[in-house]
Amino acid sequence: MSRRVLILAHTGREEAMAAALEVCLQLQASGLIPVMSRNELADMSAHLGFTGVPMEILDVDVTLAAIELVMVLGGDGTILRAAEEVRGLDVPLLGVNLGHVGFLAESERADLAQTVDWVVRRDYTVEERMTIDVTVWAQGRKILQTWALNEVAIEKGNRERMIEVVTEVDGRPLSSFGCDGIVMATPTGSTAYAFSAGGPVVWPEVEALLMVPISAHALFAKPLVVSPKSQLAVEVLTRTEAHGVMWCDGRRTVDLPPGSRIEVTKSDHPVRLARTHQTPFSARLVRKFELPIEGWRGRAGEEAAARTSQIPIVRSPKPMAPVAVPPARKAPSATDQAWPAPSGRRAPNTP
Repeated sequence: MSRRVLILAHTGREEAMAAALEVCLQLQASGLIPVMSRNELADMSAHLGFTGVPMEILDVDVTLAAIELVMVLGGDGTILRAAEEVRGLDVPLLGVNLGHVGFLAESERADLAQTVDWVVRRDYTVEERMTIDVTVWAQGRKILQTWALNEVAIEKGNRERMIEVVTEVDGRPLSSFGCDGIVMATPTGSTAYAFSAGGPVVWPEVEALLMVPISAHALFAKPLVVSPKSQLAVEVLTRTEAHGVMWCDGRRTVDLPPGSRIEVTKSDHPVRLARTHQTPFSARLVRKFELPIEGWRGRAGEEAAARTSQIPIVRSPKPMAPVAVPPARKAPSATDQAWPAPSGRRAPNTP
């Protein structure tokens, strides 16, 4: 059975077009069938001239259901666009970072040939990333049903004024305040917008929902981490006429008039990401954010093992018998000095 790999690239960057051509050539030489969309193939031909690489056109020669893997050439935004393409399917995404941080990407541009070789040899694993379902209500009716891999962000619609909101967890109101917005994110999105808003970094294998206020004018407006079984909700209050706007992954948007309600729950459809490196998430944090780790020594290996011993047991000594302490001698008072002397003896200072 023929193996097909879909190549999605950032068509606005010549570097991405050149990388797409390189991937197509290497896949074709290895016996795999490269697949591209009609528009992206036209952009690549316009930038680089006629490529002459045998390939198939998506939705013309083949459908997404026949794709084994999607290679994404670009930054996190391109990967989020690819996630939209494979929504609801079991097709994994493998990102090659051509942007800045590229936290969702698995490899860098310099490792492109090696990455393609891993794809050819099926030398990769697949992990599932939790997504969220988003429902928007306005004037008592549902106006939008969508989803997000990273986050849903509710922001103020006008620069001049904050929006007034009330937050809710599992059907119970929690707090009301004015703010620039609120981010409700997945663990994958904890290193994106929620991170910039001051939220915690959550390891991808931890299933949880995050709620992070943006520039809240309140004493209690801290980031929350709740169960994936919970429902988060935000209502835009009608105290003012300030409108809001909602963004899902920075790609899908809708206006929020006063009185709007946004509900977020865990989705039943995860996004599958292909991994070629079994790198711990902590190491990815250090590499992507260039965190300073100078001075770290870690465990000393055998030396540490040799120094490890059982903690000695210190027994309490037997209690000692109490020692009698004679009472302190009291200095004689003026009354004591005037008291009669014993018989046969003359009291001092008496006439």
